[in-house]
Amino acid sequence: MPLWIKMQTYFKDYLTMLRVELNLSSQTLDAYKRDIARYLSFLTRKNISSLNAISQRFVREYIRYLSKKGLAPASIKRNVSSIKNYHKYLSEENMVNNNPTLNLSTPKIPKKLPDILSVDDVEKIINAIDPKSKYHNRDRAIIEILYSCGLRVSEICDLKLRNLFLKDDLIRVMGKGSKERLIPIGGKAKQDLDQYLKYTRPLLNKKTGSSSVFLSRNGKSLTRSMINKILEKWKKVAGIEKNLSPHTLRHSFATHLLKGGADLRFVQLMLGHKDISTTQIYTHLDKSALEIVYKKAHPNERKKHFRS
Repeated sequence: MPLWIKMQTYFKDYLTMLRVELNLSSQTLDAYKRDIARYLSFLTRKNISSLNAISQRFVREYIRYLSKKGLAPASIKRNVSSIKNYHKYLSEENMVNNNPTLNLSTPKIPKKLPDILSVDDVEKIINAIDPKSKYHNRDRAIIEILYSCGLRVSEICDLKLRNLFLKDDLIRVMGKGSKERLIPIGGKAKQDLDQYLKYTRPLLNKKTGSSSVFLSRNGKSLTRSMINKILEKWKKVAGIEKNLSPHTLRHSFATHLLKGGADLRFVQLMLGHKDISTTQIYTHLDKSALEIVYKKAHPNERKKHFRS
């Protein structure tokens, strides 16, 4: 059987296995199909005599080929993962004698520093909300809470009335993996939320009786896209040209806390990060925060403090 036909046959068997045994979604299957098809097409141009002749050198050459084509690091990483899974299948099914990706390391993706707003930018957006707007109180409360509590957009969409403990200045959030955390709510955010709950929400909630805190004009829970539209609307009014999303406000919240001298572990708890390494990206955004933590924690620096 010619090598190209053999490769195509094995490829079809592999896709069938993914669909039947692993029950992968159509989107995931399509991604695998695209990645492996492009890889096999590359190999056929290398005049490889058999599948056993595919060495790690060819795989590395393919990775460099993807890089030269301008694929993003995340796309290259996904392609490498697809190739490794395919070769693992060929090896386990005894279709080949060796697995050239066995000791192949996956390319590291450089961490992209998140966009952040300055304190002034946040204030401009909040102050740009028209007091005559029907949803003035609601929109102010949403932006204040996203910024001052560092919530994910899904967390503010899912926020329920039973999770508000305003007498204690706290809100309860259900984060990723249904993990619960209590977050302090500041004076401005609490004041705007209180105004919304008293004067705007009752008008929106007449028909549905929803338990969600933030509601649309139809009385239903706000969706992610609706909150994005709210932010985009008032950003334009404020004349802010930076990219803005709910996550931008979350990033700004974390960065401003660290800049103010907050402990990294405290910020981790506030954000609901499982691993502190996820929180550490914010230390790259403000070197002065690192200096504060260093001077507080390092023994030599502490001695200087006590001697002075």
